[in-house]
Amino acid sequence: MRILFTAAFASLAFSAWASPYCTKEPESAWLSEAVVRERAVATGNSVEVFKKTKGNCYEVYGRNAKGKRVEIYYHPVTGEIVEEH
Repeated sequence: MRILFTAAFASLAFSAWASPYCTKEPESAWLSEAVVRERAVATGNSVEVFKKTKGNCYEVYGRNAKGKRVEIYYHPVTGEIVEEH
């Protein structure tokens, strides 16, 4: 169990470090979290974790329609996918 926790923590820490930079726009210009969640779900993904990154992106952790784990970065102003793993 500790190995699994350590691996999960390390992967989250690495992905936070490697996240893209999205925008300099103020948060008042961003789409709401609800809108971006709806876009993620509309494309067949589940949303398990939703957060704002240091690079001013929305980041979603979840699963795609086939059940595979995904990590998706959304541009907070346009709602478009910036990066997906």
